[in-house]
Amino acid sequence: MQIEILFSDASLIVANKPSGLLSVPGRGDDKQDCLSRRVQNEFADALVVHRLDMSTSGLLLMARGAKVQRELGSAFALGQVRKRYLAVVSGQFPDTGEVGLTIDLPIGADWSKRPLRQIDWAAGKPSQTLVHCIGRDAQSNTSRVEMEPLTGRTHQLRVHMHAMGHPILGDALYAPQAIASQSSRLLLHAQELAFKHPGTGTPMTFSCPADF
Repeated sequence: MQIEILFSDASLIVANKPSGLLSVPGRGDDKQDCLSRRVQNEFADALVVHRLDMSTSGLLLMARGAKVQRELGSAFALGQVRKRYLAVVSGQFPDTGEVGLTIDLPIGADWSKRPLRQIDWAAGKPSQTLVHCIGRDAQSNTSRVEMEPLTGRTHQLRVHMHAMGHPILGDALYAPQAIASQSSRLLLHAQELAFKHPGTGTPMTFSCPADF
C-alpha cells in the first residue's frame, strides 16, 4: 500500500492515510505496520502530531523534529488547526443552511464497552461539531455531510452522528449492523487541513478529495 505524500519541506509532512491503516503502531506484532513508520522510512525525522482512526482516511500532518512537533501540537491544542471531514451518513440529514448546525453533546468513555465512547451528560467532556449537509440521496436514504470538529474528542464525529440518528455508513463500532454493512469501509475522510506554517507563519491549506 503506497502512501501518498502531498507535501513535505524541512518542517513538516502532509500525507494521505488510506482507510484500514493505523496512524501509529498498536499493541502486538500484527499492529506494527502503520502510516507513521512508512513515512519514517522516507523521512527519518518525521514525528506524529495527531492521529486518525484506523478506519478513517485522509490528511495527516507530521512534524520533522521534536521542536516542530511541539509547535504543531500546541497549535492543535489551542484550536489553531482547522480540520474538515466528509462523511456519508444514514438518513436524510436536515437542511443546515449556510451557517451549519453545531452539535453540542458531551462525550465520555463507555466503560462497559471500551474503547467505545458515549454521550455522557454527567461526566462527559464538552464536545462540539459543526455540520453542513451538502447533499441527500432519497433512493439510498443517505446524506453527504461536511463536519468540522471544534473540539478533539476520541471518536467525536462518529459518536455525534450516531447520537443525531445519522450514523456513518460502514461504522462497525457505532452504527447498527444494517447501516454498518452498507459499506465495506467507514465512509469518513479527513479532506482539509488549514494551519500556519510553524517556521514562517504562512497560512497553509491542504485539500484531498475522498474516493467515495
